[in-house]
Amino acid sequence: MMPIPPMIRAGLPLGLLLLGACAQSVERPEVSAPSSVARLQIIAFNDFHGHIDEVGQSVLPPGSPADAPRLAAGGAIHFAQAVERLRAENPNSAVVSAGDMISASPLISGHFLDEPTIRVMNKVAVDFNSVGNHEFDRGPDELRRIQSGGCEKFTKLAPCQVMPDFPGASFGFLAANVQQADGSTLFPAYGLKRFSLGGGAVTVGFVGVTREGTPDIVAPSGVANLRFLDEAEAANAYVPALRQAGADILVLLIHEGGYASGEGDPGDCGSLSGPLPEIMSRLDPAFDLVISGHTHQAYVCRYGAVDPGRPFLATSAGQYGTQITRITLDYDVAARKLLDKRAENVLVAQLPDAPAAQPELADLVARYRAAAAEVSDRVVGKLGGPLTPVADASGQSTLGNFIADAQLTATRAPERGGAQLALMNPGGLRSPITPLPDGAVRFGDLYSAQPFGNVVLVKQLTGTQIRAALEQQFTRGTRPSILSVSSGFGYSYDASRPAGGRVFDIMLNGAPLVDEGIYRVAMNNFIAQGGDGLRLFAPAPVLAEGPVDVEALEAYIASESGRDPPALDRIRNVTPQ
Repeated sequence: MMPIPPMIRAGLPLGLLLLGACAQSVERPEVSAPSSVARLQIIAFNDFHGHIDEVGQSVLPPGSPADAPRLAAGGAIHFAQAVERLRAENPNSAVVSAGDMISASPLISGHFLDEPTIRVMNKVAVDFNSVGNHEFDRGPDELRRIQSGGCEKFTKLAPCQVMPDFPGASFGFLAANVQQADGSTLFPAYGLKRFSLGGGAVTVGFVGVTREGTPDIVAPSGVANLRFLDEAEAANAYVPALRQAGADILVLLIHEGGYASGEGDPGDCGSLSGPLPEIMSRLDPAFDLVISGHTHQAYVCRYGAVDPGRPFLATSAGQYGTQITRITLDYDVAARKLLDKRAENVLVAQLPDAPAAQPELADLVARYRAAAAEVSDRVVGKLGGPLTPVADASGQSTLGNFIADAQLTATRAPERGGAQLALMNPGGLRSPITPLPDGAVRFGDLYSAQPFGNVVLVKQLTGTQIRAALEQQFTRGTRPSILSVSSGFGYSYDASRPAGGRVFDIMLNGAPLVDEGIYRVAMNNFIAQGGDGLRLFAPAPVLAEGPVDVEALEAYIASESGRDPPALDRIRNVTPQ
């Protein structure tokens, strides 16, 4: 397959400013560069998730001990100022994102289909974004609109609610391993940025890939008719095309990452676990940098200490725009050779002069904050206590059980599907719901807890299928992923038993679950379509379509004054300790 023509952007210098912040870094001593050596800069971030408002944003400063105070960080205004100051230090800069720039966002962005975030990133002058799994939450048609612009409606939310004529992203989305039915990539596989320098020119090539397992964590409707290829194989396939296009330095933008264990030398990637090290072990040594995301971790390390034949510099900048990675490259233009590469994660400090320095962005955020407040501040009812997504020893949480009850209530009536029980996936629980002192709960709290806009469905399942789904909780990953269940349904489990026999005493409204029985089960469309690896739900027939999940939650709270958090007595963990 011929590669899609690359997108090309030219480097533009900006004014001179200075950023002072804490840093986590892997560096070599600064040396004076010979006249033929060009010093380039890549400013990288990942997992921004629409966090354009700085309210409530804080982070542990890079390189600080775990017990150090958290500092206010992030927000569109401060993020833009930090990027601008780094650019001012070195006008030969590129700004890139390793995915999940949008979706799973706070209401200020997510309720407006993340148009505010794209407008912010256009102001920041991002060069490229490698799509992440969350970019697919609303489906490929909506993602194409976010790239190209316009106000055509592809979701239940209306586009262009606050500002008309949405322009789309002025930067390129990259998707080398996302294939459409005809074999072409959904977006260009790579992009080039050329820097014109006194001694010649240097071209940096960026390949963008997302995690191969995206279909397992996105609703199937969001990835319909798309194939997600192996990350390393897809990236490697474009190395010849990049070289032919004149790329001197190769960078992989990958929405997949690792976990820094804190043991050993954090600079040599030896302490990095998770999917990324395995992917790098198969990556073409022609790549110089691996800018990663997805795990929301902050790290900088040299993979060459693990595999000398693959001396990649691997980075990740945490989450939500609270940090950015400054990568410095020394390139000998005359010898056509990269001499050195080093990086540091820099705190995006909330500085008092930022609003005055970024008046356009300050106005933009204020405009969307006002629009969001009209939606967010609306009181929907009262609660007798907080709801938390934190699970107990059985895997239950008060938020999960409460949402399962809400979805059962929304679909229990015969004309709404006649649901008998409800299941809720833990990955869909994003933040706690904490009522005000008088017990009042605002819509914004509900949205923060369930920001995905999933629709509640009622599916027909046999007792055998329900039992199999409960057994699958122990095999979907490296640790159990327990579904929350609605009131009246419960079971016991012993995780030490052999696979297939871990779940027992399954009861529904006081009666044992019958394997041959037919049951009507409420769940969100994400798991109903096979999300979270629960593929056995996908072929089950849909009996009814209910409300959007957050609407079901709102109706449940509003239907009774002061509902109490549910008891955590539905699932019994009897695993021997």
